[in-house]
Amino acid sequence: MYYKIKSLWEAGCEIYLHCYEYGRGQAPELEKYCKQVWYYQRNTGIGGLSLTLPYIVSSRKDNDLLKSLQETDAPILFEGVHTTAFLSHPSLRSRYKAIRTHNVEHDYYLQLYKKESSGFKRMYYRREAALLKRYEAGLNDAQAFFSLSMADNAYFRKVYPSAVSAFVAPFHGYDEVKSIPGTGEYCLYHGNLSHPENIEAAVFLLREVFSKIQMPIIIAGKNPANDFSDDLVRACKHAVNCELIANPHESKMEELIRNAHIHVLPTFQQSGMKLKLLNSLFGGRHVIANDAMLYGTGLQTACSIANNKEEFITRINELAQRPFTGQDIEWRKERLKPYDKKDNAKLLLAKINH
Repeated sequence: MYYKIKSLWEAGCEIYLHCYEYGRGQAPELEKYCKQVWYYQRNTGIGGLSLTLPYIVSSRKDNDLLKSLQETDAPILFEGVHTTAFLSHPSLRSRYKAIRTHNVEHDYYLQLYKKESSGFKRMYYRREAALLKRYEAGLNDAQAFFSLSMADNAYFRKVYPSAVSAFVAPFHGYDEVKSIPGTGEYCLYHGNLSHPENIEAAVFLLREVFSKIQMPIIIAGKNPANDFSDDLVRACKHAVNCELIANPHESKMEELIRNAHIHVLPTFQQSGMKLKLLNSLFGGRHVIANDAMLYGTGLQTACSIANNKEEFITRINELAQRPFTGQDIEWRKERLKPYDKKDNAKLLLAKINH
């Protein structure tokens, strides 16, 4: 979101930002790029539940937000289906309203339901998926849908054929491809290590792939030591060639990405766009990913593809002795042109102002 705001500002957009504050405090940095910034508290827990609205929507239904939206006569870009509680409010009927979709949310929550072992969480995910399926079919007051992935764009274009639909790639911290030629010494998997999806991927790699190769391994990311990631911490301890780096500073994470020889990026949840993929392609050397990671990205030719443990092992062994070259960098630059954030800021504004 920060890079999107910055890119839109650089493209000449005047931004009125409404955001939810999650205990991290307000961000004065945003005031450089926004005409005005409002903060709201999300109504979490029982108080945020609704019989008819998905929890991710009803818990963000704030009357102060509605009042602020009414007072500024400008197009409204709803960031995620999460924020669309007032999409159909009569007082906003004359306004241009667009939704930046992060996923086909009901599919995303159905996948969470299928993978969850906790009975309570399974019940929540299943209920949320059902509510979201009905809710996502009723977003008729949006004039445009801007999707994070090509696959999601195809979905919303089919459901809402009269609305403007466009794939607008995620915004990120790179102005250009920063990959460096040469050979690194380790394989890297990185991500939010408190998230079940990333824990599942990291544990799979440690047990099924990294234990079968000679190359050193680094697993790095946010909050790996918690109740959900016990399996990950144990798997790292039992791996003789693995180093676990918890909560690396941003500069350290950039260094790890830049110096890795191979980024190994499986996922078992086919949804949205994984920013770790873009960070690895813009900042790192060789990337191995599976079809689920690449779903809807159009980046298949920028990566080596592996879809089971044998293929991951084979691809790693193939690339281990292969230097990353200047030719590889030029090839990657071509593949990543649809992900130029300056171009995408202009595209977004052109669609809104068409």
